[in-house]
Amino acid sequence: MVAEVYRFFVEPAQIQGRRIVITGGDYNHIKNVLRMRPGEEIAVSNGIDGREYRCGIEEYTEREVVCTLRFIKEEGVELPAKLYLFQGLPKADKMELIIQKAVELGVYEVIPVAAKRCVVKLDDKKAAAKVSRWQGIAEAAAKQSRRGVIPAVHDVMDMREAIGYARGMDVKLIPYELAEDKRRTKEVVESVAAGESVAVFIGPEGGFEESEIQAALAAGIEPVTLGRRILRTETAGLTVLSWLMYQLEF
Repeated sequence: MVAEVYRFFVEPAQIQGRRIVITGGDYNHIKNVLRMRPGEEIAVSNGIDGREYRCGIEEYTEREVVCTLRFIKEEGVELPAKLYLFQGLPKADKMELIIQKAVELGVYEVIPVAAKRCVVKLDDKKAAAKVSRWQGIAEAAAKQSRRGVIPAVHDVMDMREAIGYARGMDVKLIPYELAEDKRRTKEVVESVAAGESVAVFIGPEGGFEESEIQAALAAGIEPVTLGRRILRTETAGLTVLSWLMYQLEF
């Protein structure tokens, strides 16, 4: 059995040629929780370029784990296209589950959307605190799934802002309960190619209002069907991301 190699994210400035330093909470985790010794190997990523830097622990200073680069693992685990999940704010803590699983499925960015039917209403202070927590969940999920990047969780947008943000993306999808053309849905999903950017819009409980759907369609966002059953908001986005992951990797 191959021993597990623990993965950590660092800032680009912490990778200094062949010398890599780890600080903060990861310092305590490596030294006092994992109790790793000099000579043991860990994997480090800067969360940006997708590379995995394999390095060996050299020593512990008062505040740093000092490591030496052994090799760079170039083959990526990232999807060849960038997937953007525009998620209507759900109730309770469902957003945490959605972000965690979306990161595991390869999402590139998550954009929380304050749609008109959202039950959750966040003022600026609450929204900032939520986004900070969600970003932490994204980082933890990226570590667990051995991602090469940490997907960004954006500040909350309204539907108009979200449509504007997605405007320049190559493929734009919105599951819509009145969409019935399964063949067209299949064609659109199978058309997604490497190098493209893909926006996926998911409504909150109760879905998007008709005015929001019409604004999306007017902006060129393609309506797709998710099949014969009505899926919960926490299921719908993960279903589409799973389709896209399969299309891009298999």
